This record gives sequence, C-alpha cells and structure tokens, in this order.
Amino acid sequence: MSIRIAVAAAVIGLLVGYFVRKVQIAQQVNSVEAKVARALDDAKSKEREIMLEAKAKALEITEQAKKSEQEFRNQLLKIEDRLSKREADLEGRNKEMDNTRQDLAKKRDEMVKTHDELKEVRQRQLDQLQKISGLSTEDAKRVLLESAEKGMRDELAQLTRKLLANARDEADKKAREIVSLAIQRCASEVTSETTTTTVTLPSEEMKGRIIGKEGRNIRTFEQMLGVEVIVDDTPDAVVISGFNSVRRHIAKIALEKLIQDGRIHPAKIEEATEKAKKEVAEMIKEAGEAAVYELGITEFPAKLVQLIGRLKFRTSYGQNVLKHSIEMAKLAALMAEEVGADVPIVKRGALLHDVGKALDQDMEGTHVEIGKQIAKKFNLPEKIVNAIEAHHGDVEYTSIEAAIVDAADNISGGRPGARRDSYEQYVKRLEDLETLAMGFEGIEKVYAIQAGREIRVFVKPEKIDDWGASKLAREIANKIEQDLKYPGEIRVMVIRETRVIEYAR
Repeated sequence: MSIRIAVAAAVIGLLVGYFVRKVQIAQQVNSVEAKVARALDDAKSKEREIMLEAKAKALEITEQAKKSEQEFRNQLLKIEDRLSKREADLEGRNKEMDNTRQDLAKKRDEMVKTHDELKEVRQRQLDQLQKISGLSTEDAKRVLLESAEKGMRDELAQLTRKLLANARDEADKKAREIVSLAIQRCASEVTSETTTTTVTLPSEEMKGRIIGKEGRNIRTFEQMLGVEVIVDDTPDAVVISGFNSVRRHIAKIALEKLIQDGRIHPAKIEEATEKAKKEVAEMIKEAGEAAVYELGITEFPAKLVQLIGRLKFRTSYGQNVLKHSIEMAKLAALMAEEVGADVPIVKRGALLHDVGKALDQDMEGTHVEIGKQIAKKFNLPEKIVNAIEAHHGDVEYTSIEAAIVDAADNISGGRPGARRDSYEQYVKRLEDLETLAMGFEGIEKVYAIQAGREIRVFVKPEKIDDWGASKLAREIANKIEQDLKYPGEIRVMVIRETRVIEYAR
C-alpha cells in the first residue's frame, strides 16, 4: 500500500513537475516573442524617422537645385543682355568705320589732287627760276651742295678745333700733373763734366819728364793707353784727349800716379797702367752696384751691372749718362705709380735705356742697337727691350712702360742745366724746324721761336681755308715727330689771316 502510495506520489510529482516545466517554458517563449515584437516596433519607428529625414533632405536638395537653376537662368539672361548690347555697339561702330573709311577715301582723293596741283605749281616755279637765274636744275643742285658743304666744313673745322683744344687741355693738364709731381720728387745736379780730361802738374818741369828723352815716355804712354796727351803752353797742366772715355780716365789715373811717384819711364808707365786699370775696373763695379742698389734692383747679372757702371765714364751733351739713367729711373717710377704701370719694368728699362753707350765706342752700331742686343743676350723681358729700342722713336711702343721711359728721357735731358748745346747745333735745330714746315704747300712764312719749342706757320689764305689750316697743323706736328729728334714738346701754331686793303681818294 505504501508502495502504491509512493509510486502514485512519484507519478503525481512527475506530472506536477512536467506541467510546471511546461508552464516555465511557455513563459520563456512568451517573453522572447515579446522582445522580438518590441525590437520590430523599434525598427519600424526608426525606419519611419529615417524616411522622414530622407524626405526632408530630398526636399532641401530639391529647393537648392531650384534656386541654383534660377540663378543660372538669371545669369544667362544678363549675359544675353550684354551680348545684345555689344552687338548693337559693334553694329554702330561698323557704321561709323564705314563712314570714316568713306571720308578718308574722299580726303585721299583730295590730297592726290592737291599733290598733283602742287607738283604742277612747283614745276612752273622751277621753270620760272631757271629762266630768271639762267641755271639748270643740276647746276642749282651743285651750287646748293657746294654751299652746304662749305658750311659743314666750317662747322666741322670749329668743332674739330674745339675737340682738339679740349683734348689737348685735358691731356696737358694730366700730363703736367704727373710730370710736375715726378720732377718735384726728384732732385738732380746740373752737368759740369767735359769731353776732355785735364791733369794738374806740380810744376812746369814735370812736362819734360812726361815727354821723356826724344818723346819716348809720351809715345809709350799714348800707345799703351790709346789716348793723346796734349802738352801745350797751359801752365801746370796737360790735357788727355781720347775717343774712349774709360781709357781716358785710366790714363788720367795712371798719369797722376806717375806724377806722384816722380819716376817716369816705360816700365813704370806699364806698371802704373795696370794699377789704373784695376782701380777703374773696381770703380766701374762699385758704380754699377751703387746704381742698382739705389734703385732697389737685385736681379741683374754681375756682367750687366758692370756694363751699367761703365756709363759713369760716358757723357751725352755734357750730361753724365749713369746719373742721367738713375735720374730717369726715378722719374719713370714716379710716373708709373701715378698711371698704374709696372714700376719694376719701368725702373729697369730706364736704367738700361742707354746701356749701349757702354760699348758703342768698342762696337759698330748705334747705342740703341747695341743696347737691344745686350738686353736680348741677358734674356730681359720684351717690355724692357722695347723700352730700349723705342726711346729715340726708332720703333713704336708696345707697352705703356716704354712710353713712360721715353717721357722720362725727355724730361731728364730737357730740364734746364741738364745738357749743353753749342751755338751751331742750336741754329741747325731751328733751321731744320723751319725747313721741315716750309716743305708743305700753301705756306707763306715760318718762324721757329722760344729756342725751338714753338713754330709759327703763316699760310696763304687764298690757298688754305680754316679746315685746311687745322689739318696742316696736325700734319706738321706728325712730320716733326717722325723726322726730328728733340726733348720735350714743340708747339705748332698755324696762322691764317685775310687782309683786304683799299684806298679812298
């Protein structure tokens, strides 16, 4: 019984549990379906909201599109209006241009007609002028051209004279500044040497010793030294004369030694001569070294320095050549500094410009040719060679340094007291100037004045006009530069004047 009850209870429990579980499951199902339903409702509501928003945006876009379309249409209308106005304007302008073109055509026809009328009038005037003047058209042209040419020549002559005067003034002013500055900074002594050498004797009795028995001593002396000893009535003095200045100086020293010793005979003459030669050689060396040292030149070879030293015993127109060369080098260096030229080249060129005179008494050729050979032998720069060969105008300058050396040579040689000039040479220089100028056509008189520094030329006015006078002055100056040698500059003045004389009776 109890088992039955237990079984029944178990069955009832199972049934009750089944139904309870079924009820729970049904409740869970109902809750899920409710959630799903709610989710669907939410989705539908969102869908409605999105659709509303989309419709609103679509409406907004549509409105904007309509506005843009309206604005575009308005712009098109405005453009159409402007185009219409422009077309109207163009049509108006075309009409105006057509009218203007017609007016121009009428005016052109009128001008052509007027031109033809003027041509006819001009031809009638020319015919009348030809009848009145008796000249043809070609003759009238020729007369007009000659008149115009003469006027142009006068104007050109005036302009040329003005330009030349201005150029000369500027060039002279600058050159004078440079030259005056160089001269102010360079002090030199006046020449005082001569071409002969005088030896003072202690007494007249010494002349007999110099001559020797039957002239043995003086002949030996002259043969060994290559000079001539002049024993005349000059009290207490004899004169040594010789072509070679170095030999003359050696003879002077040797004779002074013999006079000091008192014993004069051939053996003693030979001994004194050798001593004098050594002494002069040393003097030459010292003179050359002193010259290059004074100018700050250090690269010259010893033999070239010795040649420079030999210039101490050479003179030109009474001016010592070595002192002249040193003075030139200083002047040239000062001018080179002012114009920006090569100062070392100028110094060396000036110092060596007369180096040929150191050997011109022993070699054939001018001192310019010998100097050029010496410069090339020692491989000196081409500018120095050109300065040596161009300082007398034998060749053209190839550099400004050569021109400066030539200018310094003229300054050093032309300064007051630098050189002596004999009366015959002075007169000959003036005659050469006057003869050269008289060689041109149309010249009436020529006068050389101011010691040959100026030449005045009087021309025949009926043969040379103003333009020809200006041209003649330049030609004479060029001829003087080419044919004559002179220091400094020569002023050429051409004078043309017309004098008309009538008498009232």
